[in-house]
Amino acid sequence: MTPPLLPEALPTVLVVDDEVRSLDALRRTLDEDFTVFTAGSAEEARGLLQRQPVSVILCDQRMPGMTGVAFLKEVREQWPETVRIVISGYTDSEDIIAGINEAGIYQYILKPWSPDHLLDAVRNAVEAQALQRQTSRLDLELRTSTRVLRQRTATQMAQARSSFGFDRIVRAPGSPLDLVCAMAERTARYDIPVLVLGESGTGKELLARAIHYASPRLTGPFVVENCAAIPDSLLESELFGHKRGAFTGAYEDHPGLFQRANGGTVFLDEIGETSPAFQVKLLRVLQEGEVRPVGGARPVPVDVRVIAATHRQLEQRVRDGLFREDLYYRIAGITITVPPLRERVADIPPIAHQLVLDVAAELGHPGATLPDEALACLVAYPWPGNIRELRNEIARALALHDGTQLDAAAFSSRVLQGRAAGGADDLTAAIPQSGTLGERLDVIEAMLLRETLLRHRWNKTRAAQELGLSRVGLRSKMQRFGLDKP
Repeated sequence: MTPPLLPEALPTVLVVDDEVRSLDALRRTLDEDFTVFTAGSAEEARGLLQRQPVSVILCDQRMPGMTGVAFLKEVREQWPETVRIVISGYTDSEDIIAGINEAGIYQYILKPWSPDHLLDAVRNAVEAQALQRQTSRLDLELRTSTRVLRQRTATQMAQARSSFGFDRIVRAPGSPLDLVCAMAERTARYDIPVLVLGESGTGKELLARAIHYASPRLTGPFVVENCAAIPDSLLESELFGHKRGAFTGAYEDHPGLFQRANGGTVFLDEIGETSPAFQVKLLRVLQEGEVRPVGGARPVPVDVRVIAATHRQLEQRVRDGLFREDLYYRIAGITITVPPLRERVADIPPIAHQLVLDVAAELGHPGATLPDEALACLVAYPWPGNIRELRNEIARALALHDGTQLDAAAFSSRVLQGRAAGGADDLTAAIPQSGTLGERLDVIEAMLLRETLLRHRWNKTRAAQELGLSRVGLRSKMQRFGLDKP
């Protein structure tokens, strides 16, 4: 049954899928953040669109009667402002290309989808629609007041430069990132290619964006492409563009990212994942300063700065014959390495506090705080996924925790076990350097009790079993050491 028409308090999302189970799973994933409408067919969805404005459509590709791409092509013609997303369990490149060209889809999501990825895609789609409307308003203003628009554009540019500047990269005083940012800021002045190395989740794109806004190209576009996210057959078309009729599904000319970024910066993330065949084509573009769209007869000149990034050791991949040496030297004009979070532990507290503020605001929990005990758990964990993992952990904790104070028990067992496994260094730091043997042993015992209780989320039965104590014995020790659940 279709939900009743509601005032647009939340962004509206229409989910179209002929499988009831899939429809319910999508609705449950989205209904906390969006007003969700559902339809079991293209015909039902069409009727709803005629009565209810919709921000985003998520449509299954394989449906009886009409494919998702065919339906979204109709949507593009009748409701062009609605952002269109296809969900499919099939990776047919012709379907993907047809979706991009015929239906103008915003994203192609493959099954099985993850809730986090789906939510991020829909949130970004809603933001894209809002930006599109804002751009339309600005275009209208351009016709009536060039001077006002010019002033507003300059103000927005200054705001963007401030928002993405090097001083907005959160870090502690004396952080290893200080040298990284100083080198990047100096590099930004010169129009030479930059290669950013670092593990996944360390903030390489954030650094690249800061370089762009500190460079003479700041008034030009900053465009991003994750080279590992799409296959080679589509990557060439996405970056270099294609001409109408170049391949099945190419129904109109499509300018590539290099053309759209003319005068600005192209950020090629995970460039180490590209194939040798694609590397040859990219090398030619960088050498000649021009792109040849797929199916095009003549090259198109482009003026862009390239910032590339990868978590791979490209020099080793060059030695292994997996990455072209000439391309490596072309993109590595200056190489900057972003250290992982475990090598800059002092940065964890300011980053964590900032993430708590940002994520709490996104989730509608303003005023959330991170007490010292919870922060100690975060500092002790090695964070193999770096800042991205830290953000996900904080988001999870805020979503599942009641109250404004995010205590340590709100974190996952993985993080708590990382805290408990701190080892000899943690013990040495915690033991007083003076006092009797009994007093020092009491400190160790109290610390072990607290770590165990934290990992078991203050479940006394499980903690007592692990420690080989009775519940009465554990309670007695808790009283002795003043260990109460926060």
